[in-house]
Amino acid sequence: MANNESAPDVTTLRDALREVIDPEAGMNIVDLGLIYSIEVSADAVIVEMTMTSPACPMGEMICAEVAEVLQDLLPDTLRPEVRLVWSPAWSPALMSEEARQHFGW
Repeated sequence: MANNESAPDVTTLRDALREVIDPEAGMNIVDLGLIYSIEVSADAVIVEMTMTSPACPMGEMICAEVAEVLQDLLPDTLRPEVRLVWSPAWSPALMSEEARQHFGW
């Protein structure tokens, strides 16, 4: 964004994160239920997210992509902070209805 505008709202940030695709699942991380929270603080946008499994080999790449997508939307005064958490554990119940239908669940 490269300016001093205020941060986009959480809904806008969450919608932007739909651009991030989990390559193993072939679906965006929002509909997969991997984004647990998005919080805007005085100097950062903090995203708590998980992976479908702690053994996910794509975790670092996905977290880096989340930070990149957010940085493109944020003013210079805010930085993205991505926190990978394992509690609560991810389950298919966290997926959107669209994602469950996509996988036939």
